[in-house]
Amino acid sequence: MDILEQANNLREQGIPFVIATVVRVEKPTSARQGARAIITEDGSLTGWIGGSCAEPNVKQEAARALKDGNPRLLRLCPPERMGKNPQEGVVEMKMICMSGGTLEIYLEPDRPAPQLLLIGHLPVVETLSLLGKAMQYKVTVMGMDIDPARFSAADRVVQELDFSQVEINRDTYVVVASHGNYDESALEVALPSPAMYVALVASRKRAESIYAYLGDAGLPEKAMGRLKVPAGLDIGASDPQEIALSIMAEIVQVRRLGYAPQFHFDIWKEEQAPAEPAPETALDPVCEMTVEVSSARYTASHRGQTYYFCSAHCQHAFEKQPEQYLKIQDDAPAAGEAAHASHH
Repeated sequence: MDILEQANNLREQGIPFVIATVVRVEKPTSARQGARAIITEDGSLTGWIGGSCAEPNVKQEAARALKDGNPRLLRLCPPERMGKNPQEGVVEMKMICMSGGTLEIYLEPDRPAPQLLLIGHLPVVETLSLLGKAMQYKVTVMGMDIDPARFSAADRVVQELDFSQVEINRDTYVVVASHGNYDESALEVALPSPAMYVALVASRKRAESIYAYLGDAGLPEKAMGRLKVPAGLDIGASDPQEIALSIMAEIVQVRRLGYAPQFHFDIWKEEQAPAEPAPETALDPVCEMTVEVSSARYTASHRGQTYYFCSAHCQHAFEKQPEQYLKIQDDAPAAGEAAHASHH
């Protein structure tokens, strides 16, 4: 019940999390069927779903579940059982520990409803509010002198350009469609914000003048590079309803990818800020799990080289017989790569 209460508290606070439930056990293993844990976005785990060998694997797959929003069944098993019983929808990971058992854990992500922030009064905004509501987004329409009756589908209508009345987070998708009335003012706030997606309904000529204004206003080029203009996927849309559909399709694409690509306008491509480098990773030589170097808690040095591990168990196993694991790694690199690829 404590786990359910915590889940409810996290949901009320709008914090994404994953409930992990052990649904099947092949002994010997320390976990029992029905054991539960909660994993939050920062990797914190509350509860019990197995020992130090299981936890890193569960956290890694929970992070992927939070990213794409899809539940999955995770099977942790000894290396010799990998691929013996492949099933659609089951993610297999090697679990190297003393028990040698198998765990099957159901991971169920719980993410707050995404927010669709629509700024402006164009007909495309009316259709977007309907589409967003039908797709269970939290819809807010904002703009000067907006008639609430036109946007009855929205959860909230703000009849002024006041961003203090909305909370913009990473799961916010912003569409500006004010027909030039307050595009610049809205973008000055939306582009530097944490919003996953910021788009403008405007012509190319209008977009050029907006980029010039934002540059003169001192907005960083990296922030300007986030702006998608014209808004929406190129599906040949012409009327407001079709344009709204193309924008909603693009929002779904960005949300499922889990990141927003740089939507640089042609005139800014030459001066595009370099993309942030991906975090450096290393392969745990014992279990072949990918470990992020900067946050690795378990390391060992051997012959002047540092090795990184997912857990204390793997670290200790390596320190006892380093040459054994390095020989396995050298003799079968293709197998290791194949096993890692199967995790995805």
